[in-house]
Parts: sequence; structure tokens; C-alpha cells
Amino acid sequence: MTLAARLAAGEVLALSAEITHARRGALRHSFRTRTEHVLLSPESARPPRGLSLDHFNLLALYRRDHGGLRGAGTGAKWAWEQFAQAGLERRPGHVLALLTQPRFLGYWFNPVSFWMVIEGNDLYAVIAEVNNTFGQRHSYLLAQPGFAPITAAARLTARKVFHVSPFQDVAGEYRFRFALRPDGLAIQIAQIDGEAGVETAMTGALRPLTTSAIISGALRRPGGALRVIAQIYWHALRLKLKGAAYRPLPPAPQEEISR
Repeated sequence: MTLAARLAAGEVLALSAEITHARRGALRHSFRTRTEHVLLSPESARPPRGLSLDHFNLLALYRRDHGGLRGAGTGAKWAWEQFAQAGLERRPGHVLALLTQPRFLGYWFNPVSFWMVIEGNDLYAVIAEVNNTFGQRHSYLLAQPGFAPITAAARLTARKVFHVSPFQDVAGEYRFRFALRPDGLAIQIAQIDGEAGVETAMTGALRPLTTSAIISGALRRPGGALRVIAQIYWHALRLKLKGAAYRPLPPAPQEEISR
């Protein structure tokens, strides 16, 4: 069964992702960590016990957390609208998937989530939904010309227009690579601003999410998104101690999505 068929049938997949993050330029800083993500089709998902949709649980996904204005999202409806406005004609075989980190005991924060249009085992379009720690959000729609399949060799670019880190300028461009397989995925994001920038990667195996996997993941890396934001502040402190210059928060882009 293809990845799209599994998701359309309601299967929820777990991704225990290895995250690497390396700052380029004169001031170097890098780290490696792991996070627990899920890949599912919000329109058809049948989550196991321990993960709920739109109500409290150990892990939970709320529609308002994704798709549109932060805290007032409309989920899959918004994502399909954005893909349609960009010219993607929805076919019967298309499945809309969301790769994200669920709420942990109600706490939510996601540096980036990905809406993906999948058919069979092929990826056709992506929306990278980016949140900063200042309560702002901006999304980037990524696709090949003519919405050709996004292969591992494809490099998708977007101009950086959104403030993510107070230690980086809003300048340069992002270069994305996606390698999606039925049993795993790899995402590489390089932010290039001359000699400066950041290189980030997320890799891991996709496995069926079970209640036992939810419990073991919570015990192995407790806190979920709370642990992630604690790491963000810890590395921000380390950068400040290394002498990184602080950039004031600029206004968020007027447009909610870049194409």
C-alpha cells in the first residue's frame, strides 16, 4: 500500500526525528537533538488512544493550531485553498498530509510544520508553516514548475521574509530539499545570506503510531513542544554569550503566505 493510501485510510505515522542545526558565518553554533512528530491526513485520520483531534489528551492536534492565522487556523480547508490559489488542480488520488509536533498535555509550539500533497508515494507540493517565539506566523508554498513531483534532487527556493531568530537578519533565501519515502523522510533547509545563514535537517523513519509508542516517546523525551521551546531559549542564551547581536522584532509580513 502506498503512503498516500495508508494516510487516506486513516493511519497515523510517527516520526522520531533527528534534528541538526548549524549556523554559518563568522559566529558558529550547532546542535543536534530529537523530536517526536506525527504524519497524518487530518481529513481521515483515526488516531490511536493517547492522541486526540480537537480535544485534550496526552498528545493532541487542534485544527486552530494550523492553517491560517496563528491560534485561529482552519486546518485542511485553508491548506487546500492555498494550493488551489497557487494553481494545483486537486485530483482524486491527492491526499493532504500534515507533518507536525502535537500538543503535549495541552502545550503547543511548533517552529515549523509541513502541509504536503501526496499521491502514491510522490510529493507534489508543500506549505512550510513557520512560527516564531514572538507569536507570529508566516508560511511558504513550495512546488516544482507545473507541480511536477518533488524528488530528492529538487531544490525549492523561497525568499526569507519572516523574522525567526533575533540573532539573524530577515534577508537571503531558503533552499529546501525533501526526500519522502514510504518508510521515512528527510527535509533539509538551508537559509543563505551571503556567508551567513543556517543549515537545518530533519530525518527519521516513519512507523505506525501506536498507544505504546506514544507512551514510550513521552517517557523518552518528556515535555514535547515544551522541551523544544526550552531548547530554543537555551541556545539563544548560548548565542548571546558568544557575542551574537540582537535584532529587534520587525513587523510580520502583511501576506500570510509566500508563493
